[in-house]
Formats: sequence, structure tokens, C-alpha cells
Amino acid sequence: MDYLSELHKIKSKYEEARIYYFNQKGKRDQLLEQKSKLEDTLQRIADNIDVLDKVRVLLQKVSEFAREQSRQQIEVFVTNCLQFIFESNIEFKIEINESRGRPEAEFYVVSNFYGETVKTKPQEARGGGVVDIISLAVRIAMLQCSNLDTKGPIILDEPAKHVSDEYIIQVAEFLKQVSSMFDRQVIMVTHNKHLSEIADKWYRIEMVGGISRIANDS
Repeated sequence: MDYLSELHKIKSKYEEARIYYFNQKGKRDQLLEQKSKLEDTLQRIADNIDVLDKVRVLLQKVSEFAREQSRQQIEVFVTNCLQFIFESNIEFKIEINESRGRPEAEFYVVSNFYGETVKTKPQEARGGGVVDIISLAVRIAMLQCSNLDTKGPIILDEPAKHVSDEYIIQVAEFLKQVSSMFDRQVIMVTHNKHLSEIADKWYRIEMVGGISRIANDS
């Protein structure tokens, strides 16, 4: 009787162990399956990260190339404008540096005096006239160099306000060439007689009783 009782206990423990084994084996198989799926997901994520890194580098290179192209175009345009108006050996330079992960541009005027190269900020070069011309030329250059399909006239408010009469005729001729070259109408507000006289159509505005009125036109 004791022998049968012991045998029954052994069978019972064996059955419990067998059930426990298969339960644990099932859990292990599930974990292995989850591990395999997670590894596949991790690999896909790693592949995506690699692709995104390559795209980021590509876009950065494209951005740098486009930025460099724009920089060169603006430099050439503004330099030609300065040399046309002031008739001297003067160049416009843009230096682009990274600050906090963003590009920042500094503008300079490079002149040659008696064989010596002088590099200054626009506001420090030959008075306000140079600043006015650079501001005018940069705005036009940026408008033409941008990828935006921006049409319509160029609207100017007192351009070349601080340019002396010695150079104002060249400014007027420059604006005429800009209008012709880029096929854009130039609408300008000015007190300068030389600039107004180059216009195909001009209006003189007078203040009468606090109201602006057209005095005459031509």
C-alpha cells in the first residue's frame, strides 16, 4: 500500500512538473518570438536612421551649395552696382559663419587705396552713400536670386537718399538698367530731381490743407 501511495505521489509530481515545463516553454517561445520581432523593428529603425542621416547630410550639402551660389550671385551683383555708380575699385563681400547651428552673414566693403586693401563694414565705408547703394542692390539681388516666383514691380522709398549729386546720375542709370534687365517696373518715391527725371511717368505730390494732392504729372 505504501508503495502504491509513493508511486501515485511521484506520478502526481511528474504531471505537475510536465505541466509547469510546457507552460514555461510556451512563455519562452512567446518571448523568443517577441524578441525576434523587436530585433526586426530595431533593425528597421536603424536602417531608417541611417537613411535619415544620409538625407540630412545631402540636404545640408544642397543647402550649403545653394547658399554659396546665392552668396556669389549677390556679391557679383552688388559689386558691379558699386563699381558702376562710384567708378572705383570697390567690392562687396559676404562672410557666412555658423553660430548656434545657424548661418549668419556679415557684409563687408573691400577697397584698394594706394595699393593697400581696406576691409570695412558698409556703414564705415565712404559715408552713408555706400550704405544706401548696398542696401538697394542687396534687396534687388535677393529678390532676383530667390527661388520664389515673385512678380510685380520693385517699390523703392527714397533710394540713394544719402548719395551725393556727384553719383546720383549713375544711380538713376542703374535703376533704368535694373528695370530693363529684370523686366520689372520700378515705382519710386523720391525728393531727388535727378531720379524723378529718369521716370517714364512721374507725379509731384503736394500737401494742401493736410491732404496729399497731385500737383502735376509728366
